[in-house]
Amino acid sequence: MGISREAVIATALGLLDEVGLEGLTMRRLADALDIKAASLYWHFANKQVLMDGMADALMAGVAQEAAPASWRDAVGATARAVRAALLARRDGARVFAGTYVVTDNVLRVAESMIGPLRTAGASTRMAGWGAFSILYYVLGFVMEEQALAPAAAAPIDADSRRGPFEELAAQRYPHVLAAMDDLFDMDFEARFEAGLDLILTGLDVKMKAGAG
Repeated sequence: MGISREAVIATALGLLDEVGLEGLTMRRLADALDIKAASLYWHFANKQVLMDGMADALMAGVAQEAAPASWRDAVGATARAVRAALLARRDGARVFAGTYVVTDNVLRVAESMIGPLRTAGASTRMAGWGAFSILYYVLGFVMEEQALAPAAAAPIDADSRRGPFEELAAQRYPHVLAAMDDLFDMDFEARFEAGLDLILTGLDVKMKAGAG
């Protein structure tokens, strides 16, 4: 019996959690499915095509519920849901970054951000560019967040870098030194919300000023 595309993606996501993006090879995936590599390539021509399918699957549960009435609450809710979806899988942000998947899952996420902005009065450009600026922020933030996670291929030890950081900053970078405690703050929830608030507030100011 042939194996389905969905089963391949589900197995690939499971392997991703076990071995990370570097360890996820087409050969290892074929072995996990107990099929020959040729059968795997029937569904996915190469690893990038596989990653496109995985990226789509990561967004399957995002923006499925009714959006809050406020554009700011609606856009913020989607941003938080995208972050949660990426964090749910090891290297999730790295899988999604750089893919340009045209599927219902991905376009639904975009619609859930662009739509509320346009309804609130943003131009198509501001709504589109604003929504994707938020998505880029989420991707970059989660990529950094997951690099510090114990499950990362080569997890960054922030504590071990604090001493050299402080030593160099003290020599000629006074403002960086002054911000050191905040830069090394590992409260990712607070940091994420602070950054998201900055972007949403900027959009709010621009929309009220009629710019865009």
